[in-house]
Amino acid sequence: MANEELIYKITRAVYGRLGMGADEQTVEQLVTEVYREIEPYLSDNGSSPRNPQGPMHTVPTDSRGEGSSDRMVISVFGVDHPGIVAGVAQILAEADCSIVDINQTVVQGKFAMVIIGDTLRARESASELKERLRREGEKLGVRIYAQREDLFNAMHRI
Repeated sequence: MANEELIYKITRAVYGRLGMGADEQTVEQLVTEVYREIEPYLSDNGSSPRNPQGPMHTVPTDSRGEGSSDRMVISVFGVDHPGIVAGVAQILAEADCSIVDINQTVVQGKFAMVIIGDTLRARESASELKERLRREGEKLGVRIYAQREDLFNAMHRI
């Protein structure tokens, strides 16, 4: 079973227990905690046990759409104005995260952007980075949502 499939099953179980109306952030936190607890016992492809003291291995996005725990999907929405892209990019640069992919558009004055960020060398945890992005969004007058790519992919299969 691939890591994404395992995350999907954990996510489905959490939603099954908490209900589909459960807060997405709570579900993400629970799935992340459960996955971190069992990850040391998985092989590199998630199919069989391995030595928990062995090196951790992350599977990058591939042609099947599996996500990586070392990438973050960042979505930005709001009224268009100068500085939005720069503000988000500055937070990522300060955290030593690379922008792997970026797409942004403006439709009738409404701004939307999705960034895939590489967090492998991040100087802070995913939750700290998410909080910094959220606060930057408040300053910029936009909404910023960030989630690990593997969890994003698994949760959006439900």
